[in-house]
Amino acid sequence: MTPDVLAPLAADWAALLDRYDAELCGKVGALIDRHSAALAERFYQHMGEDPHAGQFLAHQRVEEHLKPSMTKWLQGMFALHRSCEVPQLIALQKQIGEIHARVDIPISLVMRGTRFLKEAIFLQLGAAQFGAAQVDATTFVSENIDIALEVMSQAYTLANQRNARSEEAYRLFSVSQNIGTERERQRAGLLDWENQLMYDIALGAPAAQLPRLLQSEFGLWFKHKATHAFQDAVEMDAISEHVGRIETCIAHFRPDDDKLRQLRELRDSTKAVRYLLDNLFERAGELEVGRDSLTQMLNRKFLSVVLSREIGLSRTTHSHFAVLMIDIDHFKSVNDNLGHEAGDLVLQQVAAILSSAIRGGDYAFRYGGEEFLLILVDTTEANAMTLAERVRRRVAEEVFQLAANRTIRTTISVGVALHDGHPDFQRTLSQADQALYRAKHEGRDRVVLAGN
Repeated sequence: MTPDVLAPLAADWAALLDRYDAELCGKVGALIDRHSAALAERFYQHMGEDPHAGQFLAHQRVEEHLKPSMTKWLQGMFALHRSCEVPQLIALQKQIGEIHARVDIPISLVMRGTRFLKEAIFLQLGAAQFGAAQVDATTFVSENIDIALEVMSQAYTLANQRNARSEEAYRLFSVSQNIGTERERQRAGLLDWENQLMYDIALGAPAAQLPRLLQSEFGLWFKHKATHAFQDAVEMDAISEHVGRIETCIAHFRPDDDKLRQLRELRDSTKAVRYLLDNLFERAGELEVGRDSLTQMLNRKFLSVVLSREIGLSRTTHSHFAVLMIDIDHFKSVNDNLGHEAGDLVLQQVAAILSSAIRGGDYAFRYGGEEFLLILVDTTEANAMTLAERVRRRVAEEVFQLAANRTIRTTISVGVALHDGHPDFQRTLSQADQALYRAKHEGRDRVVLAGN
């Protein structure tokens, strides 16, 4: 948000604080400080009654975090009552508005909760008997909160606009990235699943042990990437319908119940999916925006879009995803001693190892500098740790090729965090980052799980 956007609000807030007597502001601040915990409780009580907000606020860790934060917000809002302190107030409201946009809590719900909050404060002001200053005290509280809400709303709106632009850019990008390679990869994934299914059926495996399409390489790609990339394509509904038929047929497969008919249904639906898949890829063109030019990984531009989508999927399917934060150990010494060209070659080779280790539905980002980030979808803590350890070991064993037939060895440190249901993806990123810090602090060339 540019300073010009907030300049009028900052001026209004400074004028407001200068207009009211400092002693009155201090008395109001002391009153709100005493009752801040009860006021925060009332605010979230009304927020939680809304079905949309309730799905976020019901999470225990959100509950544990938000009420203390609201208490501090009330205390801070009325502890500062000089115009020179306005930049602090502006920065706080801006941060809150951006968080609300990130976790998708509409600003209208915040305003509704604030309406009840103001009523509760007015009751406390009335009980405190401010006398002749009652009107000034009430007006001061109301105007102070109203300006704060205006700043939050500005921040919320701009953050939503940025998110919408990123969503559309990512949709276009994901439709067309490396289109030929991706088409062959998904065709191969579909064929591998089909061959495994037919082999298991031939061996007489029970339905419960037959491989499910949605858990295959192709299925993970379709569920986590294709549904977003091709969301407006007419073929998507048809593919989803055939996938559903395949899953139902497998779940109810009976070897002794007209086996040939069941196999024919499976093959027909799989053939239809393959045909529709080809049509989807033929409609896509080349577009490389959003890809890191050195490593060909996704860059951070689309990280918030991907994480927001995975949180939404996690909420509806009750699945989990993991974030792996990865840093090349002692990378600065490579650049300093061998040159940036050598550093670039190491980055490319580490990126290739990471990209080859993940599944079709997973994501690989170059996070910045020598840092990478992997998002593992539909996973468990144990599986995420296993993959993290596998890539750590592969990098440690690799002989990296540099120019003029020189070689070098290096290692990586990895921080792992499993998404715990919290609606703000920054929490999971922070947990992974803290785990990475521990891995480096404890000696590097190791994997550390957040919370352990």
